[in-house]
Amino acid sequence: MNTKIRKTLRSAAFTMLTLLLLVSISTTDALAASAHFKHGSPVFTSNKSALTLSAAGALAGLGNGDIVVALDANGTANLLCTNPGGSSKVPGQNPNFTASGTGIVPAGSVKNGNASFSVTTSPPASPVPGAPDCPNSSWTETITSITWTSARIRVWQPCSDTVDPATTCGAPVLDQTFTGSPFPLDP
Repeated sequence: MNTKIRKTLRSAAFTMLTLLLLVSISTTDALAASAHFKHGSPVFTSNKSALTLSAAGALAGLGNGDIVVALDANGTANLLCTNPGGSSKVPGQNPNFTASGTGIVPAGSVKNGNASFSVTTSPPASPVPGAPDCPNSSWTETITSITWTSARIRVWQPCSDTVDPATTCGAPVLDQTFTGSPFPLDP
């Protein structure tokens, strides 16, 4: 076979392998678009003493790369107002309350498009600064419990920014709000 033909065939084979590699990479990344919760996921738990909500579960349909999971929860805070003399009076007004938390799952923990996650909201400041739901700011306002009413879980991949994934990582590959069962969670 002529040397010129060999070089042409080698060049064509290299081009085909490069295209095949690019297609396989883009197919793997596209799998993240079908991200979903595995059956029975997520499971929500409320920590009454820490005033937090946690979500744990398993994800499927993932691609390659780090995963960021964000939990945004809504609820009603049950408050207790205490006067400067230390006497507790009627409970506060039970305002609506929001909390959030994020967690990261490293790419190495994704196996065959599956990964487990766990994320917990940050606890609220208690006593509440300025006691806005009490008679005046000299009182102490304490959150005694939170009745969680809904939660939203968003998943980004690939992403490693737990501070502001919505800005730096684009659209989430999974975004689901939970308002029915298992909610509400009583304190």
